[in-house]
Amino acid sequence: MIDVAGNSLRHVADGALHSDGDSSLAERLCQLHDALVTVLETWRPDEAAVEETFVNRNPSSTLKLGMARAVALLVPARSGLPVAEYPTNLVKKSVVGAGHAEKTQVQMMMRVLLPGCTLKSADAADALAVAICHAHHRATRLAWSKPAGTGSPEPRTPREPP
Repeated sequence: MIDVAGNSLRHVADGALHSDGDSSLAERLCQLHDALVTVLETWRPDEAAVEETFVNRNPSSTLKLGMARAVALLVPARSGLPVAEYPTNLVKKSVVGAGHAEKTQVQMMMRVLLPGCTLKSADAADALAVAICHAHHRATRLAWSKPAGTGSPEPRTPREPP
């Protein structure tokens, strides 16, 4: 979680959500849902951003990751928040300058760009990197979502698809 004021970024919070590995997939997705709802209720963000995933070699793992990602997209959208998605390479390029940066490079840049972040895991660093990527690319996304000839984006209702 970051605050953005013009070109200034400020660390608000970071962390990672976890589910019980001994639970069924459905139960784990419920745990993820409930944890994300708690995050939104606690911090009340204005927007959300999610990293796109890549297909890995294990189809079963890819499918499960896709389901978890769907929850991560659904929860803020159902709360009425705009939700942006960014490719992994763009996230890394936005914070490190190289699209194929290593996780350690992303973590190091998070500490430089967001003093005070705790980064208890690589996942927390990745989440902050997505937030910074969104801060950098948000204006472009808003410009592309404006109706022709207007100065403001179209209003959206919470259930309207992106």
